[in-house]
Amino acid sequence: MTYQDIVMTVREGFEFADARRIFEHVAVQVDIVGEGAGSFYIEIADRQATVEPYDYVDRDGKLIADGQTLIGLATGKVSWKEAYESGALKIEGNKDKLMLLTELKLKKPSKKSTKTEKK
Repeated sequence: MTYQDIVMTVREGFEFADARRIFEHVAVQVDIVGEGAGSFYIEIADRQATVEPYDYVDRDGKLIADGQTLIGLATGKVSWKEAYESGALKIEGNKDKLMLLTELKLKKPSKKSTKTEKK
């Protein structure tokens, strides 16, 4: 699994997530450890999530995990609580802000909307 594969999968999961219940700005750097190592960020602003393959200097916190864990979180196959309690996910920084990520309601775009976007 490459860095690009991990970021793309996390982006697909989070950018289509329902962030309407999050009214604060949240900026989180994500550090991938192990295979596909690298950094990217997740930002929630204006009740929308964005994922970009860059470091975020003025961040609220940091998530540290391997690619499989991050993909599991982004696809809803792994819960935040399960990942944290097992030690697969480590967090640094403002825990209150980082907890807002758990408020995201993950969803995938319908095939119809995907076809419309490609035109």
